[in-house]
Amino acid sequence: MLKIKQKILLIPDWLKKYKWPLFVVLGLFLLTMIGFLVILQGGRFIVKDTELVLDASTTIETVDGEVIERVYTQNRTLIDHEEIPDHVKDAFVAVEDSRFYEHSGVDFKSILRAVYRDVITMSKAEGASTITQQLAKNLFLTNEKSWMRKTKEVMAAIQLEREYTKDEILELYLNTIYFGSGAYGVEAASKEYFNTSVTELSVTQGALLAGLPKAPNSYSPFDNPEASLDRRNVVLGRMEATGVLDAEEMVSMQGATLGTEAREDSGESWTNSYVDLVIREAAERYHISREELKRGGYQVTVEMDPEIQEIASNYMKEGEFAPGSQPEVEGAFTLMDKSTGALVAAVGGRDYNHGELNRVTSEKQPGSVIKPLSVYGPALMTDTYIPFSLLVDEPRSYGDYKPRNYDGKYEGLTSLYQSIVDSKNAPAVWLLDQMGISYSKEYLNKLGLETEDEGLSIALGGLSRGYTPLQITEAYRSFVNSGSTAEGYTIQQISNRQGEVIHEHERSETKVFNDETAWEMTQMLETTVQSGTASSGAYSKALAGKTGTQQHPSVEGENKDVWFAGYTPDYVGSLWMGYDQAGEDFYLTGGSSYPTSLMKDILTEVDRAKGMTADFKKPDGLEELPEPIKLPKITDAEGSVSFGGLSLVSASISWTASEDERIVYRLYEEGQNKRLVGEVTGEGEYELNFVSLFNNHSYVIVPYDPLTGLEGEASNPVELD
Repeated sequence: MLKIKQKILLIPDWLKKYKWPLFVVLGLFLLTMIGFLVILQGGRFIVKDTELVLDASTTIETVDGEVIERVYTQNRTLIDHEEIPDHVKDAFVAVEDSRFYEHSGVDFKSILRAVYRDVITMSKAEGASTITQQLAKNLFLTNEKSWMRKTKEVMAAIQLEREYTKDEILELYLNTIYFGSGAYGVEAASKEYFNTSVTELSVTQGALLAGLPKAPNSYSPFDNPEASLDRRNVVLGRMEATGVLDAEEMVSMQGATLGTEAREDSGESWTNSYVDLVIREAAERYHISREELKRGGYQVTVEMDPEIQEIASNYMKEGEFAPGSQPEVEGAFTLMDKSTGALVAAVGGRDYNHGELNRVTSEKQPGSVIKPLSVYGPALMTDTYIPFSLLVDEPRSYGDYKPRNYDGKYEGLTSLYQSIVDSKNAPAVWLLDQMGISYSKEYLNKLGLETEDEGLSIALGGLSRGYTPLQITEAYRSFVNSGSTAEGYTIQQISNRQGEVIHEHERSETKVFNDETAWEMTQMLETTVQSGTASSGAYSKALAGKTGTQQHPSVEGENKDVWFAGYTPDYVGSLWMGYDQAGEDFYLTGGSSYPTSLMKDILTEVDRAKGMTADFKKPDGLEELPEPIKLPKITDAEGSVSFGGLSLVSASISWTASEDERIVYRLYEEGQNKRLVGEVTGEGEYELNFVSLFNNHSYVIVPYDPLTGLEGEASNPVELD
């Protein structure tokens, strides 16, 4: 049998004795090296670039740079480290991390002190971290006090120091920390406590801010001024200890007052309606959601005129509204620049707050404000109708549809012009029936007033869905803007947090009516305001417009919606009143005189502030429309006979003539065959040169409108015998 010799390795006795301790030491060494490598490299799994993009508030401001509101999740305004004064940065470094510029993210002396304190107190008391560690905790970790969280904090701090400069880390830190009162970052905190930018802060003010992050509520200069003063002086003491201030400066500054100035906050909500429209427009047109606005740090420049907006909001809150069955009658107001389509003011409710129903964009039944848009404007675009064309004014039935004039009065025939001024229903429906519904809807579509309805009720605004006050304003702008319309807008431009313009409003006009139609409609609607259904209230300068009243569908004789829509040479707007709720318990007992009067009150106040244009300007090449003629009813005609002269026997018939000298008075002799004897214009007397004494003669005076060709009622008969 083959014997195999084995070589036996002899282990020294001392090694045998210390074998296990050596294994333990070696294992600890390996674990320490692994832990060290993990700490050095593990930060890359904690530091996420997306978390370094800080939420920043979006400012909504006017073209003049006046900030209207800030939209945010966290009230933060980002600021570059180069804009932050050195003494402000020195204050934070002195009190939070005096060796900030010397360590590499972790101050091991501080860690040893913290560990020692945790062991002594038998708790996780956790000493002060470096600025980099605090930044890491704020951005990537929770506030949990544990060894694991502390380890992750160290790893993240080392990684931050590896990837970013000290200035960049300090900038992130100063833009991240919370200062109380809802302010994040030094810029927002400076505005909150001193009502100025951080770039303007003094040394003592900067020191006060540096003292806040440790306990923002406890050291609030507004709530706890004494504690705030003590804390500020501690910071100034640290600045002296680190060599930033000399002793004399420190002592002097510690004797200074806090120097705070609360930012003005009136608590008023007059901008809310407009801002909500801005947020909606940003989402619909530029695809920037509300959530993104709250965190994205955008600068949104809008077309609001703050002075007009505040005037309108105050009047909508305090003005007289149409009475109704319930107390909460609501309203909506819009005012748009007639040249650009920019919305200068919008009020979505009587006391509107963010998040409520914005009635500026809520669909309502338009009533008669639709007539110039759906009937009369399109009619004037044809070769058939002019302002003095005659329309049938009588009660008629169109199948099951039976439109009636609101006052129950009919003239048989009336001019298009007078039909607008008096807001007659029967002529409007008759005219739409003559033109055709499809023809009318072509114009409504161009005006942005699409509807699926196919009935003649389109003429009177009785629609299945209705239109928003903003849509009505946009459509009426066509009359004051040479027949062209465009979608209204609030946003002029949007810049990102780097200050780059990423979106800008682009004007796009749609020609709907020709210049002549727009000008003729303006003159007819101006007369409507002066002497027609829109004459309620007072406004001393040029205003053209139309009222609208939508009857309640289930309460006889009461109203559901009342309107005024119109324009000056400068602005176009609308005002709606009604209830948000439907049903027989919600109805208005007042009519369109209320929105008409309130609109004029607002415009009067705007005129005081802005100086509105006094008159509409006639376009070149067009003529002024004569105002419609109102034929008088003559009841005092009388005659007299005289003898002598060449005709031997003559007679005179006289009556009281109207002040309108355009009226023609026709003299008819009554009898078996009515005979026109003659006519005079603008006078109240007619001379007959020969009258037979052997026959009785009876005459009547009939007023005649030379613009329309209509005759009025005959006067009382005058007997000559």
